[in-house]
Amino acid sequence: MKITQAFTFEAAHMLPHVPPTHRCRRMHGHSYRVELRLEGAIDPVTGFVADFFDVEAAFAPLLAQLGNNCLNQVPGLENPTAENIAIWIWERGRPALPQLASVKVFETPDCWAEYEGI
Repeated sequence: MKITQAFTFEAAHMLPHVPPTHRCRRMHGHSYRVELRLEGAIDPVTGFVADFFDVEAAFAPLLAQLGNNCLNQVPGLENPTAENIAIWIWERGRPALPQLASVKVFETPDCWAEYEGI
């Protein structure tokens, strides 16, 4: 079974390794959407793969570091591409969410990166 819980946050960033003429080189912001997908067996007692309240509690400390922040100033996100944000969330979230199967980070409704721990 697969379950997904979505979260949103606002943050600013700039991409320091793109050419000076690239529009993402300048500081700008996004309304990010993060989707955490968990996979596993359904617990026969609770009926859950994982309780969504537990997923929310596990992700809350990471969300607090990302939201309303300049992502370039978050340790480990000096180059905060959607790809790097997804990996950052995976590496810090997986210990608390062992059933984590993928992390999707949307910069816009039409652009996202998905990481599956590869």
